[in-house]
Amino acid sequence: MYLYHTLPNGLRLVFRRTGSPVAYSGVYINVGSRHECGSEEGVAHFIEHSIFKGTSHRRAYHILNRIDGVGGELNAFTTKEETCIYASSLVEHLPRCIELFSDVLFNSQFPLHEIENEKDVVIEEINSYRDQPADLIYDEFEELFFAGHPLAHNILGSKKNVKAFTPQFLRDFLARNYTPDRMVLTVVANIDFAKLVRLAERYFASYMSPSLKPKQSERQPPVTTSFDKTINRRTHQVHLLLGCSAPHLFDDRKVAFSLLNNIIGGPAMNSRLNVAVREKYGFCYTIESQYVPFTDTGLFYVYAGVDNGAAERARDLVFRELHRLASVPLSASQLRAAQRQYIGQMAINNDSSLNEMQSIGKAYLNYDRVDTVDEMARDILALTPDDLLSAASLLSPDNFSLLSYR
Repeated sequence: MYLYHTLPNGLRLVFRRTGSPVAYSGVYINVGSRHECGSEEGVAHFIEHSIFKGTSHRRAYHILNRIDGVGGELNAFTTKEETCIYASSLVEHLPRCIELFSDVLFNSQFPLHEIENEKDVVIEEINSYRDQPADLIYDEFEELFFAGHPLAHNILGSKKNVKAFTPQFLRDFLARNYTPDRMVLTVVANIDFAKLVRLAERYFASYMSPSLKPKQSERQPPVTTSFDKTINRRTHQVHLLLGCSAPHLFDDRKVAFSLLNNIIGGPAMNSRLNVAVREKYGFCYTIESQYVPFTDTGLFYVYAGVDNGAAERARDLVFRELHRLASVPLSASQLRAAQRQYIGQMAINNDSSLNEMQSIGKAYLNYDRVDTVDEMARDILALTPDDLLSAASLLSPDNFSLLSYR
């Protein structure tokens, strides 16, 4: 059972009690790379790196030692629509985690010498990323697909922007965007909920949100661009990425499309694409699909790394499998098997308290509610073959764009 609380300043809290001695906690913030423009591109990710480099109360060493020094772990990540800082610790140290979250989110100073060092780190991260074509191809695809929209630019930003960031620039972006009304404190731990609420009030209640804030609905959804492009990167294999628009987070077809994606190229070895392209023909080592829903649009991808001589054949096999799913309804037994598999995968993933803490934080941030595994299973079991056909209608070859590295 999940418990909820909202502070007067708008910060929301979602919690589940466990019997474990380990507490998992984090703060999800509704700020990501799509909230940047121009010279800001890359700043959310850079703040995620440098938020631990010094506050008005602590230096960088003291921040890192605050959690690591008691055997815990402190980490963070940035996506296109969210930033998350999180920690794992013994439950007795949960108060110091929550206090540290508030300190770095509201009191970070970004000392100049620390920031200059971190610029080198992030630039090396950019360099490393550009040396990994299987990752880079996703960014380049989105730059083409969402051209002219904030979703187009990559999370890391450019070297030019990173080099230009100043402490004041970072402080201004933090103060303007990282406000309590855009945050969710998410905790999975063996602690009394009333005590957790008191901790949240103690460490977060004094920070206020602006009286006026931009509404999500005022953001313009992207207009997508179709393309078929090949880039010469002198890779040993051909990297193929096929993608098309997909349901957004609030689309009624999201559940059906999530199940469909799992059937097509999910993590199981019996996915349609793995069987048709890898197991039957041996054309590739890696082939997978991904469904990425944003708040106002979505993306469906198929990625494959294939031998140069098999690239066109592999692409044709992918479209053949997509066409089958869009034109031939699943039998009752096929649907039950797919539902059972997907529900099992979700249950196993949620059996990790760290994964659960993150998933409920993101869910509450976006939906202002969290579905239990049983509730999600109910929605999946309610799907019909026609629901899957409707979702698969988006997978016409005419809807896809293609990017390849050779």
